[in-house]
Amino acid sequence: MANQPTHKPRVLTGLRANSNLTIANYLGAMLPMANLAQSHKKTHDFFMFVPDLHSFTTPINHDELHKNTIQNVAFYVAAGAIDLESNAVRVYRQSYVSQHSELAWILDCFTYMGELSRMTQFKDKAGLARDADSKELLSGLLRRTRRLGDHFLAAFFERDLKKTMEKLKNESVSVGLFNYPVLMAADILLYNATYIPLGDDQKQHLELTRDLALRINERFKNVFAEGVFATVPADWQSQLKFSGLDQGVRIRSLRNPAKKMSKSDEDPAGFVTLADEPKTAAKKIMAATTDSEGVINFDWKRQPGVSNLLQIVALLQKRPVQQVIAEWKGQTRYGDLKQAAAKEVGDFLKDFQTALAGVDQVALLAKIEADEAVARNLAAAQLLRVQQAVGLRPRP
Repeated sequence: MANQPTHKPRVLTGLRANSNLTIANYLGAMLPMANLAQSHKKTHDFFMFVPDLHSFTTPINHDELHKNTIQNVAFYVAAGAIDLESNAVRVYRQSYVSQHSELAWILDCFTYMGELSRMTQFKDKAGLARDADSKELLSGLLRRTRRLGDHFLAAFFERDLKKTMEKLKNESVSVGLFNYPVLMAADILLYNATYIPLGDDQKQHLELTRDLALRINERFKNVFAEGVFATVPADWQSQLKFSGLDQGVRIRSLRNPAKKMSKSDEDPAGFVTLADEPKTAAKKIMAATTDSEGVINFDWKRQPGVSNLLQIVALLQKRPVQQVIAEWKGQTRYGDLKQAAAKEVGDFLKDFQTALAGVDQVALLAKIEADEAVARNLAAAQLLRVQQAVGLRPRP
């Protein structure tokens, strides 16, 4: 269904725009992306963008958004994922390329409510909101859909959202949170990206992107026989194989290792940011929750806290996790493992923060602006193709 693009296969990934990044972001996203870019830069084109439009689908401090956008790109430079003097990796801000928003609206009109309703990311994030009036909101949605005679949508709200949205404590769950997978699809399809390194929680969004590309290609094959979108992203298994994420990396909270480490954690002792003082970070590691088993084993179900520490040590030492497990398995002094992890984290932060301080901010902004001009040209060409297909522009 896709034509044969003349460019090298493209790899696209989004960089967080809001808040300080954590060591989980570094180990789970930044480091793998740096390794991927280094190993494939001769055979693939890399696009890294800051999804600043996505950043406020949930509440943030808008006063800090622009500053954090630039700062987080600098983090990727310090991590070695972006070379300011090379065009092997293009980096740009989503909101500075208006075609993202324009294509998202067109894709909206080819996306079904049922598809978005099944997105577990929406349900999970919506569950973080807080407002005692949420039940009234849900009842209102049910009444309106029933009056419209939309039995499918009414059944959906009653059967599925009722279970999830009863947990809501805030009625200010935005349409953007519900709808952002469509903008994510636009982010990908504008650049004919083949590979999009993603975590497991984004699998549904990739599948939606593929479905939309195939749906529109089929719908308008009379206009573009080779497909409106020249490239349909590779399927999930191919994505995992390419990115090396088939094993997955999910750093857990230091206080509640049943959950992933996140800056949104109410307890700051649960996460280590890349801006933390090394001594402060080491103290957090030393206070990490373990268990009462009394022996070190790598077991995410029974001993998630200990397993988390072993994983952190292995990743920071750049060694196979099985090798690190073999060294610690059976030992009974959790304190020794914590000290080893604390030293690795502290040493890493010292080196990383030194590299970050050395990032040339003038050169950084110059690269972003130059790459945004390239991104706009590429995005404009793809958007025009879509506009021609749907009849907004004269067809070829």
